[in-house]
Amino acid sequence: MAVLCEHVNLAAYTTLRLGGPARRFVEAATEDELVAAVRRADEDGENVLVLGGGSNLVVADEGFDGTVVHVAGRGVTRRTDPRHPGKVLVTAQAGEEWEPFVARCVTEGLAGVECLSGIPGLVGATPIQNVGAYGQDVAETVVGVRAYDRRAREIVTLDHAACGFTYRSSVFKGSDRYVVLDVTFALEETEESRPVAYAELARTLDVRTGERVPLHDARKAVLELRRGKGMVLDPADPDTRSAGSFFTNPVLDAAQLAELERRVADRLGPDAAFPRYPETGGRAKTSAAWLIDRAGFTKGHALGPVRISTKHTLALTNPDGAGRTADLLALARQVRDGVREAFGVELVNEPVMIGVRL
Repeated sequence: MAVLCEHVNLAAYTTLRLGGPARRFVEAATEDELVAAVRRADEDGENVLVLGGGSNLVVADEGFDGTVVHVAGRGVTRRTDPRHPGKVLVTAQAGEEWEPFVARCVTEGLAGVECLSGIPGLVGATPIQNVGAYGQDVAETVVGVRAYDRRAREIVTLDHAACGFTYRSSVFKGSDRYVVLDVTFALEETEESRPVAYAELARTLDVRTGERVPLHDARKAVLELRRGKGMVLDPADPDTRSAGSFFTNPVLDAAQLAELERRVADRLGPDAAFPRYPETGGRAKTSAAWLIDRAGFTKGHALGPVRISTKHTLALTNPDGAGRTADLLALARQVRDGVREAFGVELVNEPVMIGVRL
């Protein structure tokens, strides 16, 4: 039976430790409880927030005037399927914690998610955001997502194509239609990692991009890099009291790239160059962290009780737990507006906003 409470403080359920109370709060320990809680709230005309690990969430100081359903169902199974030759299909319930899931896959010799080690949150959130890091993202391995379709009022399965994966997005993001129940990954049974695609990780491993390394070595190197940036949750490290990367890396078209080139030259000198990574259609991705730093917002830059991480300019932190969501948004707007003024690039927030807007 799902546990129902009232006026639960949501700050305790987010990695930022920010956010006001939920009017109603339901702890759903099974798939049936999760579906029933959402269906009941829909029938009652309630606003619904499905809450996972709270690692990619910014909640208003006023809280949430509706029903919060906390996903807590656990379970992992594996099988083979002739439609995916040479792969092991691993299905994880939405409430499974992501980092222990990745650790389990590496231990069992399953490659495909090892570079996503150390990312906080639950499995159910990964397809929503198309979670990615160090040259991997879940779109490479997700082959199916079971979800409760609130519009059709039935459980459905979306294959890879139906998930509509793009950079840090999917058909699930920005919509409350689907409640993720479980995710199936097609992983390679091997003791070697997928080809290392990220230059910084390759340097750490002392290999060239495109090479493979032992799975455990890839995981260890990723965790080392993430810890150095305050991106592995640690109660003793105030820089980890964040929502991870607060802004996505901008993807710019040819005209936007030309404008950025002009502004970089004007601001930093004619020989200055900005990071660029080719995308399709003549576009390129650049680094939000680089733009933030060159716009004058360095590590540790503070605005009242909140600050940019002392380890990584992409993370906005609530280091002492003394901030409010309003403080964090003020800092985010200061950074966003400063980058726009300096370089003409509009940064977009990565965390989901509940009851607030940037």
